[in-house]
Amino acid sequence: MGKNDNQNLMNLIKRVHSVVENKDVETQRQYQNSVAPLFGGSKEVTVEECTIEDIHSEWAVVNRPHMKKYIILYCHGGGYMTGSCMYARTITSKLADSTSMDVLSFDYRLAPEHPFPAALEDALKIWDHLMLLGYGARDIIVAGDSAGGNLALALVHKLKQQERLLPRGLILLSPWTDLTASGKTHQTKAEIDPILNARYLEEVTEAYAGGRDLTDPLVSPLFGDFTGFPPTYIQVGGNEILLSDSTRLHKKMLKADVSAHLEVFRGMWHVFQMSRFKRAYDAIDRCAEFIYDICR
Repeated sequence: MGKNDNQNLMNLIKRVHSVVENKDVETQRQYQNSVAPLFGGSKEVTVEECTIEDIHSEWAVVNRPHMKKYIILYCHGGGYMTGSCMYARTITSKLADSTSMDVLSFDYRLAPEHPFPAALEDALKIWDHLMLLGYGARDIIVAGDSAGGNLALALVHKLKQQERLLPRGLILLSPWTDLTASGKTHQTKAEIDPILNARYLEEVTEAYAGGRDLTDPLVSPLFGDFTGFPPTYIQVGGNEILLSDSTRLHKKMLKADVSAHLEVFRGMWHVFQMSRFKRAYDAIDRCAEFIYDICR
């Protein structure tokens, strides 16, 4: 993709995103679900819906013989206010196809109706259910994008607090790690980010964690202790205001002797992996390579 093509695509994404960013939250949720089929889905993957502990969930399962020992638990993004399993298919279907592993996503409760810690409570219910199904912690790779990356990290922080076994690995796509918005790229990338802006982040932060201590590691995982965390692979776009959320996380993990790898995709935007172009599929293939490496 050439520089002009990349800029044109970013401009298009910005225009599409702006159509609903000023709408009410229910309209945003409906819009995301309506456009999801344009970005996701694969003939190679079957979606199997289910209910786990009253939480609507779904498995993305590849339509070919594959190993079922390891699975991916996927936490969708959407600022804790929007997003769903359906919207997550833009990534879960790609992950299932690329890794030949089953991918489980779930509709955790959303703010503002259900602020913190509702989403984390739901993630723990799903984790506990997987344990009851017979999976071990080391059989599970936890992944997530944006707020889902936040939730994936918060889940591991919570499991660690409970002195439980941790997942085999973490995959984080443009993770939202710091709700205090203290990273420098919140300013330096503000003019070029086609997806996120300060006003939106303030709105979703207030809806999800208003009145809370934003430095609580279960709210802003960046401020937690990463000692003992599993191997982690982080992908982030070079043109997004949450770039520093990833770079600072990576540095903290390395200081805690975590096997962490950060890949910055130049010219890319927030969760570009949802899109249907070669670089997005290549990024998912890189996630698969990470998984294969830690599952040897």
